[in-house]
Amino acid sequence: MNTDVLIIGAGLVGASTALQLAMRGCHCTVIDKDSPGRHASGSNAGGLRQLNRDPAEIPLTVEAAKMWHDIESLVDSDCDARFPGQLRVAENQYDLDKLEQRAAMVRAMGYQHEEIIDKKELYQLVPALAPHCVGALICRGDGFARPYHALTAFRQKAESLGATFHSNTEAYSIEQEGDGWSVRTSQGTYNSKILVNCAGAWAGELAAKMHEPVPLSPKALMLMVTERLPHFVDPVMGAASRKLSFKQMQNGTLIIGGALVAKLDFAQGTTDIDWQQLAASAKTVTDFFPQLKNVRVVRAWAGIEGFMPDNIPVIGASKSMHNAYHAFGFSAHGLQLSPVIGRILAQLILDGSTELPIEPFNINRFNNQE
Repeated sequence: MNTDVLIIGAGLVGASTALQLAMRGCHCTVIDKDSPGRHASGSNAGGLRQLNRDPAEIPLTVEAAKMWHDIESLVDSDCDARFPGQLRVAENQYDLDKLEQRAAMVRAMGYQHEEIIDKKELYQLVPALAPHCVGALICRGDGFARPYHALTAFRQKAESLGATFHSNTEAYSIEQEGDGWSVRTSQGTYNSKILVNCAGAWAGELAAKMHEPVPLSPKALMLMVTERLPHFVDPVMGAASRKLSFKQMQNGTLIIGGALVAKLDFAQGTTDIDWQQLAASAKTVTDFFPQLKNVRVVRAWAGIEGFMPDNIPVIGASKSMHNAYHAFGFSAHGLQLSPVIGRILAQLILDGSTELPIEPFNINRFNNQE
């Protein structure tokens, strides 16, 4: 099977890259060893977050936010995106001082999307919050989408423009042949001029086959969802010094996360929920919202994601192989970035450069570390 660009990994980053390439007339094929969204892209909390990003990611996340706020023009769907803002709540003056330092750093970089609000405004925004909090850091343009709806919209739009997606197609071997690539898979051999590694938690294995080993660690992050509740909170809630991440969805359920790690058998691709951690997370939620102490959790799950040691992704051209590119290691915060990552990769592949600063995401950045 021949194609201009072969993308390995049919999650949101792979689908976004296929879409941006197809928009420019490039024929691309996306393969995945499972089904699209089987792991991180379909099982995450759906956060659309500019708040508290690594400084290197700020230019990208600000550009991505513009795309999310106009997402329907890109993928013919609103992806169930909502933008009620996001908070990092301070429980004491020490927390608030740290948040103020963060806001000042962002302003010094020339951005205004993170700001401090005092206790009065915090309780105007979230009157149901426990009374001990003193203020918060807010990004008013943040929000959330439904991950699987977003993935489906990106994939279907890419397909409408000529991209093809093949599920249950595992890459066994990768060989460079001249200026192109030959990839032997469980469904046959694919030949392409360009190869793009968007394989999520499995991207480290592919990078090693391309002679670019990276310290990527697979982890399985847990989420839980509650029964439906009357509406009581608009912003996405987080905390300055505790693991808290939750949002109330349009149907009234709460999606509760907080970087909680499940037990993972990576070789088998299976996870086991750690109920003790989930119980501790639920206790944190009720510390902030005591009225939720008797709410029922109806299900929990975990999705497998790839983490880099510095918690920022690898984005860009291969440094050792011709006509190869990487985008992986999003460390559980890639949904927000996915539209702009696709655009960046399409620019690199078709134009040779991008206007956005991606040097901090160089795949070689760990080579000189002991």
